[in-house]
Order: sequence, then structure tokens, then C-alpha cells
Amino acid sequence: MTKKLTIHNRQEWRYYVRNAAEYDFYHTWHFHSLETSDIPILFVYEEDDDYIAFPLLQRDIPGSTYHDLTCVYGFSGPISNKIMEKVDEAFIDKFKTAFTRFLLKENYVSVFARMHPFYKQQVLLDKFGGVHENGKTVIIDLSVSIEDQRKQYTQSTMDAIKHAWKMGYHVKEENGPCAVATFVKIYTETMRRVGATDYYLFNEEYFNKILNTDEYDARIIMVYNGDTVMSSTIITFTNGIIQAHLVGTKAEYLHKSPTKFLVDEITRIGRKMGMKYFNLGGGLGFKHDRLFDWKASFSTQCLDFNTWRFIANPAIYKQLLDEKGIDENAEIDFFPLYRYA
Repeated sequence: MTKKLTIHNRQEWRYYVRNAAEYDFYHTWHFHSLETSDIPILFVYEEDDDYIAFPLLQRDIPGSTYHDLTCVYGFSGPISNKIMEKVDEAFIDKFKTAFTRFLLKENYVSVFARMHPFYKQQVLLDKFGGVHENGKTVIIDLSVSIEDQRKQYTQSTMDAIKHAWKMGYHVKEENGPCAVATFVKIYTETMRRVGATDYYLFNEEYFNKILNTDEYDARIIMVYNGDTVMSSTIITFTNGIIQAHLVGTKAEYLHKSPTKFLVDEITRIGRKMGMKYFNLGGGLGFKHDRLFDWKASFSTQCLDFNTWRFIANPAIYKQLLDEKGIDENAEIDFFPLYRYA
């Protein structure tokens, strides 16, 4: 049986996520409810107690009667009541048939999803084709001692943390309107400084909502020098994984590297909470750039970051490209290509 849930099916959506063998906060109904421009859906294929559920965002394709599907900001992809390696191959084949039929029936031209690096979703999505290697994401293994963890730090990173200790920097977990306002100010300043697009900018309402839910644990952590906030982050704790969702640092404190101290302190918090990993993410666009090198200064461990780029209706996909004068074989790392420029 298949079903298409929308944001109005809150309890059903929550049921499928809560009972999944592996999921992160990116899959939840609450996180999808924060979307304002696209339409969240949850496609479900199930037989008896077994299911595969795929959270996505529906977008209209301008100038046509067709749509496409993308994903929320972050790592999502399909989930199941079983870990992906344990899902029966025959069941995966049935899911593929059902999902492909659904895409064509609902006039979806393509699907783009950022796959979760900790879950073996390629077992499922390789059946369709279109799994695309996008680089690496840096992780810190919290199962080792913090002493062994710090042995992986580069010398400059360890020196910055020791300097923070010497200066008496400390972290605080904060909440409430004042904490959100402070975080928004620092985060927005940071995004403007690095030239981020409006896609990465959010208002206070968004941050208030992302922090207030029972579907996952999200917290604001701030770095203080005395009574002055230097840096701040929103992190999430879900099923043993800490995600560094958003972070910002005041320009006047960049040279003091408070975020290096912040990362180290978060690993201490995570251990107390029984977390297994801290996912720092990758570079900008998951390229091997300065941001990636900064993150890699904490750990030599990385996971593959893949995206799924599936063309459900090749004829219409090509038609849309032709209308824009785009060569379907163009070597452009962008999907779907008809939305390029």
C-alpha cells in the first residue's frame, strides 16, 4: 500500500519517523513544518509492519503543469522500520515500482535529495540509479576517550582551545526570546560576512520554532568571555548523532577562534548525553575548501556525502532543458539542470 502524507497528517508522519530504525531531526514532521515556500510530503510504501518512508518537498515548475521534488536543508533521504542493510531486496524492488509509478502519476519530473551520511540509503537508491558523490563530511567519534579524540586535533586547533581555557572562556546552554535574538544577530552577521545567499537566512520565528518541539532535542550553546557572547550555535541531538545545524561568530572575535573551543565543549556535552557522533559537515557546497580544512582540523574521520539525482520523466526533463537552451550533457554540478540560472 502507498500513501502520500502532507503536513496536515501530523500524527501519521510522526508515527513513521518515530518507529523508524534510523532517523534524524531532518526527517521529522516538525522540521518540515518550518518550510514556507515548498510543500512537504511524506511518501510511504508499506506491507504489514514493514515500510519505507521518504520525506520530500514538492515544488511547482514555472510555466508548466509539472512538479519536482527536493529535500529540506540538511541530510534526509528515505527511512524504514528496519536499518537499510536489513530491508529485504524484494521489498526494495516493490518500493521502487511503487515510487516510480507515484512520480509519474503525480507529474513529478525529477527528485533531488541529500542522503544521510550515517545511514546506508544507497542500498535502496542504487536500485534507481542517480546516486551522486558530493564529497566528505567530517565526524568526531565520541565513543573514544576525549584524550584520544584530542590527539586527532591539529596543533593550531589544540593551541586555540588551550588559549580559550587560559582566558577563562566558558559555554552556556540558553533558551528563551533573548537567547534567540542574540543568536539571530550573530548568525545573520556571520552569513552576511561570508556572502551567503538569502537561502541561508532565517527570521526569529524560524529559530523559535526549531527549538520548541518534542520530536528532537535542539539547543542554543553560546561561548562567553566574561559576560560577552563571542560565538553561538544551534545543535541537535537525535539517536546518538549531534548535528552542527547553524553557527555564527562575532567578527571582532574571529581571531580568537571561539568556535574551536565551542566544538570541543560540545563533544563533552555529547558524551554526557550518551551521543555517539558529532557531525561537523563538509565544506561550502561540500567542496574541499578552507571550511572543510577547518573542520578536518578536529578529526581525520570522514563519511561520504552523496546526493540522489533521479529523473523520473526523461522526456519532459529534456523538454524543459530545450526550452531553456541547456545541453543535457553540460558538465554543471547542479540538479535539476532546468532550474539552473
